[in-house]
Amino acid sequence: MQASPNTGNDPRVVLLIGPPGSGKGTQGALLAGHLGIPILSTGEMLRKEIQRGTALGQQVRAVLAGGGLVSDELVNRLVALRLRRPDCLSGFLLDGYPRTGPQAAFLDGLLDQLGLPRPVVLNLVVAEETLLDRLAARRQCSLCGRAYHLREHPPTRPGCCDNDGAALVARSDDSEAVIRERLRAYERTAAPLLRHYRDGGYHPVDGDRPPGEVHSDLLRIVAPEAVASRP
Repeated sequence: MQASPNTGNDPRVVLLIGPPGSGKGTQGALLAGHLGIPILSTGEMLRKEIQRGTALGQQVRAVLAGGGLVSDELVNRLVALRLRRPDCLSGFLLDGYPRTGPQAAFLDGLLDQLGLPRPVVLNLVVAEETLLDRLAARRQCSLCGRAYHLREHPPTRPGCCDNDGAALVARSDDSEAVIRERLRAYERTAAPLLRHYRDGGYHPVDGDRPPGEVHSDLLRIVAPEAVASRP
């Protein structure tokens, strides 16, 4: 979806938080498109910086090539560069950042420097068994990589990709044991973030519902004037 520029006077800074399988990708795209603000993923930022061959991108490439994790310092520099671009003047939605307490503290200072408001923090809350069910039903084309979901977005012909007819396979990280470990890891990482934001602008949202209902609730929090103006 191509976002129309946000024509409101007040910039909107939105953080979307939630475990794997909570629907962040779907809800982030819907919300950013409705508000006319860019959705920013640190993963995508890292990939683009590497592709551009910038000094920062070369540092990131070297870290990843060595099997290391990109440090808070490098990620913070990347985010600071991105938020200074003109398309962020009307606000933005961050997906995947901040991930740690130090990153959250850095973002607070950066928003102050840029004259932007404190973020609205939206936490998609979904029961673990629902997350397991959602993630276990994901499939991917073994040839082109197109993603499917057996219930929510199934292929036209069972077990075959609509693009090229190749077999659909389960991702290696979608086994129950791996999913449970990913959820434990997420809980450990998210706990300090939730403590950091709980005193201001924090909104838990029930993500265990149809996407349209979740989107309406998120929009009601971030842009109540848009909901009120609906016929």
